Amino acid sequence: MLGLDGELMITGRVARAMTIAGSDSGGGAGIQADLKTFGAMGVFGTCAITTITAQNTLGVDAVLETPTAIIEAQIDAIVSDIGADAVKTGMLSSSDIIRCVAARLEFHALSPTVIDPVMVASTGFRLLKDDAVDAMRSELLPMATVVTPNSREARVLTGLEMETVDDLRTAARILVDELGAKNAVVKGGHLEGPATDVLYDGADFAMFTSERINTPNTHGTGCTLASAIAAGLAKGLALPVAVQQAKDYVTAAIGASFPVGRGHGPLNHFYELWGRGGSG
Repeated sequence: MLGLDGELMITGRVARAMTIAGSDSGGGAGIQADLKTFGAMGVFGTCAITTITAQNTLGVDAVLETPTAIIEAQIDAIVSDIGADAVKTGMLSSSDIIRCVAARLEFHALSPTVIDPVMVASTGFRLLKDDAVDAMRSELLPMATVVTPNSREARVLTGLEMETVDDLRTAARILVDELGAKNAVVKGGHLEGPATDVLYDGADFAMFTSERINTPNTHGTGCTLASAIAAGLAKGLALPVAVQQAKDYVTAAIGASFPVGRGHGPLNHFYELWGRGGSG
């Protein structure tokens, strides 16, 4: 998507972003989607794996949580050598993992942080334990430069029914004004009509709308958007610019998607290299 030119450089080096998230063996979401997105947007990506999943386009078959000591060691190893200009979190399935990640973010003073509160896979499998929701609210959201829930996740975090764009605005306000995130992007991909996302910065709202593309290949959309925002922030973009760039990237990647497997296929993260429909 971008060449290795001056736009990518932070004080003379390539911008770096770290994802702290689960592994998707099917390659469509999780750290796999995050790293593809970082690479496509010209950012060097690193990862700390919180969970190993056995999944494909049809669903999640098994989950194994990474011991918190290993999660901590991965984060420490990355920060001590490579560093991170932005951090994105994804699947943090338990309260222990959430507290571990929050503690390392604070210890290393890592910022900006994009918190994607992953709760349910596109196939319906629960990825966040019920007792971890409170930890997400109290431990992680106050550390978020921006939190990026979809409408279903926003409903869990705020208790609101999410049916209209006005509901997205109300949820975004609660996430910032009451739960402590600095900014919130509440995604409306599950609502009717055009795909509209709402950004709230504690004072003003901004709307980001794109056409709704009729395709089953949307696995990893949320991970990709959050990672694309993190990539923009890693390169020093202002948040509204990073969100617009991320929205444009995701829309194009969905439009260029192609069938993989028998269920919900992935986005085409490298559409500019592969061409539309996966053809060269």
